[in-house]
Amino acid sequence: MPKKINPLGLNPLQLKTLALLQELAQLPDHGTAESDGTVTVRYLPHPHGDHFHVGHRMVHASDATGLALEAPWIALERKGLLKSKFPESAVMTPEGLTYETGVRDLILHGGDH
Repeated sequence: MPKKINPLGLNPLQLKTLALLQELAQLPDHGTAESDGTVTVRYLPHPHGDHFHVGHRMVHASDATGLALEAPWIALERKGLLKSKFPESAVMTPEGLTYETGVRDLILHGGDH
């Protein structure tokens, strides 16, 4: 049976923020796997113009406002999906790494521009 999308009832800003942190956690320039199963995400990207890059994918700056706001990080920490070290880094829990947001393909756009 497939995982239920958004079982914790995260709001759209929290979902987008989590999806971006999940993607960054997979990139060697941003994510560092720890021995306890967590991944520390550092070096958050900054927009240039109206977008920024996450690996080979592009994200509209309007979809990434949660990376620069503490409130969604606090909510994600309260739900057990990360440990916030806002604004420098986030320690993604195993639950946070695998949480189905349902927005990944809506906010991460492929390839070249």
